[in-house]
Amino acid sequence: MSGLDRWQSERSGYAAIQGTRPQTLAYALVDSPVGQLAWNLEWYDDYGHRPGAIGNDQILDPVTLTWLTGTAGSSGRIYREAQDSWTAEVEYCPVPTGLAVFPGDSTVRKLAERELNVVHHHEFDRGGHFAALEAPDLVIGDLQDFFGKL
Repeated sequence: MSGLDRWQSERSGYAAIQGTRPQTLAYALVDSPVGQLAWNLEWYDDYGHRPGAIGNDQILDPVTLTWLTGTAGSSGRIYREAQDSWTAEVEYCPVPTGLAVFPGDSTVRKLAERELNVVHHHEFDRGGHFAALEAPDLVIGDLQDFFGKL
C-alpha cells in the first residue's frame, strides 16, 4: 500500500476532524494532558521511521508546551484554514521550491510540480514524517544544498 493510499484509508480522519470541527477537538485536548499526549503520541509512534529514533523528551517537550499554552486548537486550525485549498484549483507558484521526501511521507513530486516550481528534489532512505527529529543531519544538509543553489 502506498503512503498516499495508507493516508486515505487509515489516517485521513485526523485531517477530517481538524478540518471540519477543530474547536470541538480543541476543547478536549486543552482539558486533558493525557488526551493531548494520546492525540500526539499516536502520530509519533505511527510516523516514526525507526523505533526509538525519537526520544521521550523530544515527544514530551512539544506536547507539554502545546498543553501548557492551551494552543491545541490554534495549532490544528491549519487543517480548517487549508481545507478549501485541498480541492480547489490552485494558481501555479513560480517561486523556486525545494522538495524533500522522507520514508513514510506521501509527497508526490508530480503533484507538487503541477502547482510549484520544483527546482530541488531529494528522496531520503531514512528520516520519516518527523525528519527534523529523526535525521536532523539530512534536513540541514538538504536545506544548505537547496539554498546554496539559489
